Amino acid sequence: MLPYLRLAGMQRGEGVEQEAWQILIVEDDQRLAQLTREYLEGNGLRVAIEADGARAAARILTEQPDLVMLDLMLPGEDGLSICRKVRGGYKGPILMLTARTDDMDQVLGLEMGADDYVCKPVRPRVLLARIRALLRRREGGESERDEGQPRRLQFGALAIDSAMREAWLGEQGIELTSAEFDLLWLLAVNAGRILSREEIFNSLRGIEYDGQDRSIDVRISRIRPKIGDDPMHPRMIKTVRSKGYLFVAEAAEALPFADAPPLLRD
Repeated sequence: MLPYLRLAGMQRGEGVEQEAWQILIVEDDQRLAQLTREYLEGNGLRVAIEADGARAAARILTEQPDLVMLDLMLPGEDGLSICRKVRGGYKGPILMLTARTDDMDQVLGLEMGADDYVCKPVRPRVLLARIRALLRRREGGESERDEGQPRRLQFGALAIDSAMREAWLGEQGIELTSAEFDLLWLLAVNAGRILSREEIFNSLRGIEYDGQDRSIDVRISRIRPKIGDDPMHPRMIKTVRSKGYLFVAEAAEALPFADAPPLLRD
């Protein structure tokens, strides 16, 4: 495995907002995993390590950590397979680690349900920042939302609740990863306004868009069929060429409302 920590850049003392967060590192390079553990624990996180890919899925589902750092290349079972296996029963964020910069690896990871990815090597402060951003999203991001922002949105049969972090299409709950929910909410709460990739990246990941990352496009393609949009000819989440994405409220409201969940009916 290639190292993902630059030892010269390691520093301690960058406190996080909640010390109770539990991180599970799935990494077969024990030295690197231990260095990561020491750094994260020095910044207020609780950390456990699993080196065997064959045991990782069961451990994730049993322990339900607040966040999983999952390496792509593992003995016993690879990270993509583990991610696919646990996604249905684990709702926390999964941060994929990869030593390769191939877009296909990153796209596959996102399609399997990963919430974010980092390419090794990565500086410790960058890694910590990405972890903190994912954990804040898991907590619902209450401190980052505008006070006047609605808690719940309704578009015909499509309902999205930011407090519960759940969405429904009629009476059917929609299976969304944490990252997919955040993106859907961001688009829906800004219905009628084109959001550029730069705005989306800055809002959801706290970093600038590099012009090449395809994670937003992958998530959009996964969200569309889940909310009843046509993937080939989308009407609800439209791609505006050279500008970004647009959530069209009128198209969403055209969805049949008869089967909307009772708690959302007037």
